[in-house]
Amino acid sequence: MRIMDDVDEKIDAHSYPATAEELVEAYGELELETVDGTETFGELIELLGEQTFADAEEVRLTAYSALSEEAVGRVGYSDRDAPGLGETGHEQVSF
Repeated sequence: MRIMDDVDEKIDAHSYPATAEELVEAYGELELETVDGTETFGELIELLGEQTFADAEEVRLTAYSALSEEAVGRVGYSDRDAPGLGETGHEQVSF
């Protein structure tokens, strides 16, 4: 998932530790392309309130976890995982 292509380079170059407020001020307007539109980096990070990040990877993981359900397309969908115990799963279709 490469939703944050435009943001990755910038947060990697940022100096840490950094607060959520600093990151929003610097990169908040950058748009993240999602399956169903866009979200801004600022919208994701502002949700966290007063938080300090140790490095870019922590920012990246936090931003991914704050994405809305609309960002990933069909919620709970996977055509690769076998059904879990107690699940009937989907009928297999041959192409």
